[in-house]
Amino acid sequence: MNTLGMQVDALIWVLLPVFVAAGSALLSYSIMHARMEVAIARERATLAEAHASINTYRITMEERIRATEEETRRKALNDFMQEFRVEERHYTRENKTASMRRKTMILQERLFFRNIPLSNWVEHEMTMEENSSQSPEEALDQLSSFSAKAITQASADVPLAGLIS
Repeated sequence: MNTLGMQVDALIWVLLPVFVAAGSALLSYSIMHARMEVAIARERATLAEAHASINTYRITMEERIRATEEETRRKALNDFMQEFRVEERHYTRENKTASMRRKTMILQERLFFRNIPLSNWVEHEMTMEENSSQSPEEALDQLSSFSAKAITQASADVPLAGLIS
């Protein structure tokens, strides 16, 4: 029996380091696995922050581009509208007959784009009286087809968005 007990003792002493090594390996695997999961979680958090900052930057850049495009369109339209001008001329005409004397003011206007006439002369005729309550300048403003007041009234009828696109 002694030999059998010695064999068991020898077997235990041989297998004990194997079990200790396996336990140590299992313990170090679980510790390393936990460390790796912590490192992966940190990397994922860093990656999520990077994605968020990239998305914020992209949205900001899209808004800036859109604002710049709108500003450019607005500036181009303003520059285009500045190229229009109105040429005006006026004179007075007297019609004398035996029974009456009639004095009229003739206002002629023509619309230009740069130096290109866009319209023929538009003529307005207004009878001037000796005791008129209106001054000739007020009469000119009321008669003008291309004055700022007349253009804003006409542009309220025609949408500008249809002209731009």
